[in-house]
Amino acid sequence: MLTSVERLLFVRGVPLFQELRDDFLVRLASVMDELSFPAQHTIFTEGQEGRSLYIVVSGRVRVHLGDRDLAQLDQGTCFGEMSLFDAEPRSASVTTLESCDCLVLTQLQLYDAIDETPGIAVNIIRLLSRRIRELNNKLSVYRAETQDGDLSKAGNLGG
Repeated sequence: MLTSVERLLFVRGVPLFQELRDDFLVRLASVMDELSFPAQHTIFTEGQEGRSLYIVVSGRVRVHLGDRDLAQLDQGTCFGEMSLFDAEPRSASVTTLESCDCLVLTQLQLYDAIDETPGIAVNIIRLLSRRIRELNNKLSVYRAETQDGDLSKAGNLGG
């Protein structure tokens, strides 16, 4: 478990929360729950309803569709943010690769944060845009390599 000071220092370093004032970060960090998961634990499954964003404090997780990996995330990265905004089911599953600690921000906490500090919404938009660009780049490489007929070069779409 993180102390209040450790939690603040950690949250301050998360790209999603950069550019936010310390007084706001103190309040935000204090309302987040901290959850611990064992290795090979499914945090959530594709298709489940979701209303929380997770931030990896320690350990690593894999984002996947079935057994196809889309990404591996480690300390300071977040996941689950899409369902906070569109109220759609989770678009992928997330499973721990090793024991993992996460901070959790609920939809209500996030909306309160956006009301108080709109800059957090801009940071989330940047995060989502970056992830879409990364997936587009992977898809372009995959298409180019499979058009040549050599599927062995295509590798794993998930990185």
